[in-house]
Amino acid sequence: MTVLAKATTYAIDGVHARRVTVEVDIRRGLPSFCVVGLPDTAVRESRERVRAAMLNEEFEFPQRRITVNLAPADLQKAGPAFDLAIAGALLAASGQIPSDQLDRLALVGELSLDGGLRGVRGSLAIAEAARRDGTTALVLPFDNATEASLVSELAVLPVRRLSDLARACAGEVPPFEADQARAEYAAEGPDLKDMRGHRFSQRALEIAAAGGHNVLFSGPPGCGKTMLARRLPSILPELTGDEALEVTRLQSIAGHAAPRGLACRRPFRAPHHTISAAGLVGGGSVPTPGEVTLATNGVLFLDELAEFSTRTLESLRQPLEDGSVTVTRSQRTHVFPARFMLVAATNPCPCGVGGERCRCTPNEVARYARRLSGPLLDRFDIHCSVERPTASEVEAGPVTCSEEVRVRVGAARAIQAKRLAGTGAHCNGQLDGSQARRILEPVARVRQQLGDAYRRGTLTLRGYDRALRVARTIADLDGHAQIGEAHMAEALAFRVAEGGGEA
Repeated sequence: MTVLAKATTYAIDGVHARRVTVEVDIRRGLPSFCVVGLPDTAVRESRERVRAAMLNEEFEFPQRRITVNLAPADLQKAGPAFDLAIAGALLAASGQIPSDQLDRLALVGELSLDGGLRGVRGSLAIAEAARRDGTTALVLPFDNATEASLVSELAVLPVRRLSDLARACAGEVPPFEADQARAEYAAEGPDLKDMRGHRFSQRALEIAAAGGHNVLFSGPPGCGKTMLARRLPSILPELTGDEALEVTRLQSIAGHAAPRGLACRRPFRAPHHTISAAGLVGGGSVPTPGEVTLATNGVLFLDELAEFSTRTLESLRQPLEDGSVTVTRSQRTHVFPARFMLVAATNPCPCGVGGERCRCTPNEVARYARRLSGPLLDRFDIHCSVERPTASEVEAGPVTCSEEVRVRVGAARAIQAKRLAGTGAHCNGQLDGSQARRILEPVARVRQQLGDAYRRGTLTLRGYDRALRVARTIADLDGHAQIGEAHMAEALAFRVAEGGGEA
């Protein structure tokens, strides 16, 4: 005699969730428990967790030949989130819960040995996929209910133990109320009022925030480069609803989501310079998002840029241009979002002092400079040299505060949103070259000014487009409908070095 039962669950595939059908076959034979369907170690170990949980919850564990299939069989299954679905299908196959009631539910959760349920990663992505597939209700651990309830038109049934599954099948578990989902409010963080001096550098930071531009700070150690970068999130506009959902989904998949629900702080990622290329842009045998994806809709800060390996830095070139990362493994292709602001800090030479006090030889300086390739540097819209503030600047107090700058940034972003409606871009920094030349068409004298810089060889074609976008952002900050010569001159000052070449 053979008994077959099914349950629905979901697997994280890249940054999305895919439906998985758990099929349980129980037949006569020597007692065994086999899981098939490309399971990883954590999924295979679910056999012991499910057995112990069922016995400790006073269910009967079938002493027969048990085969569990996770379909589709060509999708890699990873993590412990399949435990609840395997246990549910096994209980249905053994007649301990009604199988017809199980068909209307999706089950997700990790079992502990005593039958309790632990939270899992990616519950928001799972809830979105369940709604897309027309699932009636999603049963998952109580720890994930707040996050999953952010998805409307889906009943979220939170359970604390395996024994609660029978109650959920019988309709005795009330749906989690969506209004219990509390937003993650931004705590007070670094503020520009902590800075002393750096008027020029803070202006560069404001322009970068207003237009979503990449910025490179160069200067001696201890001059304030890192302090500037870490205060960028404090002047960025709040996340929109769609951006907040995307940030929450990505953080949940990576296991970084807060238990209070929707995120409202823009991400700020600052990986160490020893990070690998796969850790930065994503990859691995089972492709997972990298730091550029986790920084989507926020900031990726690379401190000590020249200390990163060349291979790691060069892997950034394609995401900076395309706004996404494409990873292909085992004939499967994953596309991860990578729309972020890149902020980097570097020293002018190995000793870090630079200028007349530099103790490095010309060869050492040249070798240090070669660590950063021209194509990578060309992708920074703003190049800013940061100097030590003078004693009088230190004593004079702050130049501005984040609240004042955030108001100006928000006004500039509102202008850009109106101008760029329907283009797919949300700010000037997201425009590609053809869009920039078509939408941001400057007047003749400004076009001549930009063309002169290009003809002198101080700008590449990419630099031409990026200087135009920065000038448009400066005009937006000033509230001008047209790009003026002063706006373009300031944009070129952030792009062209005194020696005549690009910074």
